[in-house]
Amino acid sequence: MSKYGAKKTVVDGIRFDSRVESLYYLYVKELKEKGELKDFKLQPVYELQPKYEYQGLKRRAINYKADFLLIDNEDKETVIDVKGMPTSDAKLKRKMFEYRYPDKDLKWIVRNLKRGSETGGWITYEDNEEGKKKAKKLKKASQK
Repeated sequence: MSKYGAKKTVVDGIRFDSRVESLYYLYVKELKEKGELKDFKLQPVYELQPKYEYQGLKRRAINYKADFLLIDNEDKETVIDVKGMPTSDAKLKRKMFEYRYPDKDLKWIVRNLKRGSETGGWITYEDNEEGKKKAKKLKKASQK
């Protein structure tokens, strides 16, 4: 078990950090088999800050390891991170990624069968959060 109760899962001999991440792998694999996606890569690494030395101390580089790199049929690349509950570290690294790689499309993806029904439950983190806010407002309004 890792943080937030995610269970490591093995699919096709590949070890994933969570069951949800392995489900997204199966989804992406199916898209590729159908010809809707040209290719994908697992766990691409992007350097956010190079290694350096400070007052004689060596500091390691700061890297962002995403879950997937999707390459569509027009060769457009999309960096995907499957999220449940993003940590403050993840939020900070996301900002650093966006600053360092403004030309790359980074998406956080969550699985919500209610809100992402057209895509097998896959929806962006931001759309899911917006949906939660709207549902909360509707619930409050109906209680009045």
